[in-house]
Amino acid sequence: MKQSSKQNRKTSFRIGKVRGDLRGKIWYLTYHENGKRLRPKIGPDKEQARQMAARINSQLESHTHSVFNFEPVQIDDLQTRWLNHHEQVLRSSLQTIRRYRAATTHLINFIAQKGVASKTSLFQVGHAEEFVHYLRTIKVAPNGHENSQKRPLLDKGIKYILQCCRSMFGYAIKRRHLSPYAENPFSSLDLDRIPIENAKAISIFSPDQEKKFLEACDDWQFPIFLTLMLTGLRPGELTHLLLPDDLDLNAGILYVRNKPHLGWQVKTRNEREIPLIDELRDVLKITVGKRATGPVFLQRRYSLVSVRPDLNGHTENQLEATLQHRVVQEETTYGKAINRNQWMKISRTIWRDSGALKTDRIRSEFIKLTKHITLPQFTAPKSLRHLFATNLQDGDVDTLIRSELMGHSTSATNGAGHGLGMTATYTHSRPETKRRQLQKALLIRPSIIIARKRFLELTKSGLP
Repeated sequence: MKQSSKQNRKTSFRIGKVRGDLRGKIWYLTYHENGKRLRPKIGPDKEQARQMAARINSQLESHTHSVFNFEPVQIDDLQTRWLNHHEQVLRSSLQTIRRYRAATTHLINFIAQKGVASKTSLFQVGHAEEFVHYLRTIKVAPNGHENSQKRPLLDKGIKYILQCCRSMFGYAIKRRHLSPYAENPFSSLDLDRIPIENAKAISIFSPDQEKKFLEACDDWQFPIFLTLMLTGLRPGELTHLLLPDDLDLNAGILYVRNKPHLGWQVKTRNEREIPLIDELRDVLKITVGKRATGPVFLQRRYSLVSVRPDLNGHTENQLEATLQHRVVQEETTYGKAINRNQWMKISRTIWRDSGALKTDRIRSEFIKLTKHITLPQFTAPKSLRHLFATNLQDGDVDTLIRSELMGHSTSATNGAGHGLGMTATYTHSRPETKRRQLQKALLIRPSIIIARKRFLELTKSGLP
């Protein structure tokens, strides 16, 4: 009996709340944390086991997480949890979630092809570096279409993928899917220092090209592209402008508003107002005519008076009511509540039936025009937003007003890398100041001269 007790003392020890046990030639520790029994394997060295037991006991006494209290998960499962967090908790836009999924799926594919660590607890900095090498060898379709010609990833794309993976592993650390004292493997790559050497250049119209482009526009295209040039709107913002609340022609102000009840929000969620140059206001008066409701810019087929959208004349409240009715019909048909993706799909039918443009149509019309005037290098209407920002810079527009007109974040809570930080908190721009500086910046532009000329032509032609 005494010999057995002496043998037990040799094969086990206790330090506070942690017990060590020798099983064969390996030491194991046993303790309870948050109602959960943990039994990590340490190794053959008893002194190492005692030191680890002392460390864990200290962590338990100070109510901090112990080194072994975490739940490793498969990385593809981590991706699902992270995306669900953005969907259900943060309510990120569906487009943002799709981009996050596409970016992190490269990591899932890398793990499957290379057979490297598939669990969060096993993925190390070395694996992250190997992933970077992998990204520089693969080819992708730049627009995501399967039949498009593939090309290597650009530096900007690689950096975005790595930033998404870093964010996903940051989520894993917060949810204790990594060891409490493990580093984010992607943070160690120092992503902010990765140079962007082969990014696609942004092309901006010269004054002569700007003039040539606008002169090539037909009567339907002209107000669309003139508005993009003279307001800096994103194409998606232009297609979701509604009468009468988003356009006050008497005051000469355009309002960019979130419309969550109709399934659309500004990219940054930042609403803003943009003063209209007199020449643009005159053109928009002709574009809108006698209409008092519906999208500001209609599809081309509705430019004819004899053709009207299915939801012609509907107010914003009526459009919302129609959307709710269609949602109820869909749920009744399938006998269950629809998900967010299905709701967004139905909301797009409301915009379509109200006669609103699609952003893809703006891009196709832009490409058609630039090819016609032998400027095929211009393929994105977003370049008109760059042109607007450049015009503001050339016109010495106040930095804060520039940020507000562009719809960029100026909140101090977003850090120094966003907007103007604390300057925005203490600075307030009067509407008349915005209008005066915007007028000064844009009056010399060729688009203003063309707008005046086109306005006179349309007025003489007798259009409403």
